[in-house]
Amino acid sequence: MEKTPLDSNIEKASGVRRIIAATRYSMQGLLRLWKEEAFRHEVYAFAVGIILFGLVGASAMDYFIFLILMLILFSVEALNTAIEELVDRISPEISTVGRHAKDLGSFAVFCLLVASGLFALYAVVKALL
Repeated sequence: MEKTPLDSNIEKASGVRRIIAATRYSMQGLLRLWKEEAFRHEVYAFAVGIILFGLVGASAMDYFIFLILMLILFSVEALNTAIEELVDRISPEISTVGRHAKDLGSFAVFCLLVASGLFALYAVVKALL
């Protein structure tokens, strides 16, 4: 097979080495994301939610659903941060397209924040009644 100019000479890991490398890349992403104040606030809100669920005696299913919602939120926050970094790198000047990309990523995070908050409210009220 003929190489194109876009092909890399870097040999990609396979098997267990690939899993180890992928885990390392993910942890590097987590460390980068931790620098974002919004992400730290989301992690703190998750911890508060778990404590609150414990105090009101929420069901195991409520914990599970809340965990899934928060993991999706963390994922979307990571993607939003990636979008922001790419826009800042590609188009450091203020542009309508860049602003729209950032706003759309922010809206996706907002939607999941609302969904998680509404579910937490539902779970707490249900447990108290």
